[in-house]
Amino acid sequence: MFSQGEQNRPSPALRLGNVMPLMIPAMFVVGAISQYVGASLGVGLFEELSPVAVAWLRGAGAGLILLLLLRPRRRDWSRARLRAAALFGTVTVAMNMAFYEAIDHIDLGTAVAIEFLGPIAVAVAGSRRAVDLIAAAAALAGVVCVAGVNVDGGGGSTGVIGIACALLAAALWAGYIVLGKRVADAGGGIEGLGVGLAAGALVLAIPGLGPDLATRPEAFLSWEVWVLGLGLGLLSSVIPYALDQVVLTRVGRERFALLLALLPVTATGVGAVMLGQRPGWLEGVGIALVVFAIALTSRRTPAPDERGVPGG
Repeated sequence: MFSQGEQNRPSPALRLGNVMPLMIPAMFVVGAISQYVGASLGVGLFEELSPVAVAWLRGAGAGLILLLLLRPRRRDWSRARLRAAALFGTVTVAMNMAFYEAIDHIDLGTAVAIEFLGPIAVAVAGSRRAVDLIAAAAALAGVVCVAGVNVDGGGGSTGVIGIACALLAAALWAGYIVLGKRVADAGGGIEGLGVGLAAGALVLAIPGLGPDLATRPEAFLSWEVWVLGLGLGLLSSVIPYALDQVVLTRVGRERFALLLALLPVTATGVGAVMLGQRPGWLEGVGIALVVFAIALTSRRTPAPDERGVPGG
């Protein structure tokens, strides 16, 4: 016979059911923190290599890790599927190059907020719903706020370069969503990401590494650079993508899309803690407007198999 206390004690399954709703956003935030901590560590490499070269190392490192873990079979890859993955990976690596160049000139949270114009544009494209038009207006207003701070607030030409690179990353993210959907439809999910990143790193090896090889070849003789490259790939791509997949299996696409609103906030927090980048009030308003726009478009935002890993 059970005592009264034992009878009233909730079962393990019930306790787990009570915890899971809290675990899902927590897992998402852990993935986001990993992603932006990786980006912050990448900033530390900018003294040794250009942002473009660091981003290339991130893409190559993530591709190598995924290929070693998944070991895709050659017979499963037709030429058409390989071409789609290679284009997808090339856009991904180029997106990361633009993003890393952006965070060399503007704050991490600001760059992520601007970069979200890409997926928001895809979400509202062709829509006539008033809520989507409001979301687009809020996103644009938010970007105007953060852009004005970075240009008029002392950033000058440096701020302009950072904003331009973040806008380029946003455009590439929009293309990434479309191409990622094709790769996801072909099957393979994470395997497609690994093959695509490896192929993209090969395609962009010359523009990614060429300038640094010509101007500072000694940097590539340091084993720490290559280890950090693998670490960037693991933290900024492999771990976030894997956690995204776990979260997506437990929540619907709509709720996952709503969780995307946590990304600019997380990036701002990581930037404040690791890089000492604390946004002013106007910049904070701009980031909040972008978060509001993401939340409004959450019912139309692509799921991670279409979205993949953000440029940060």
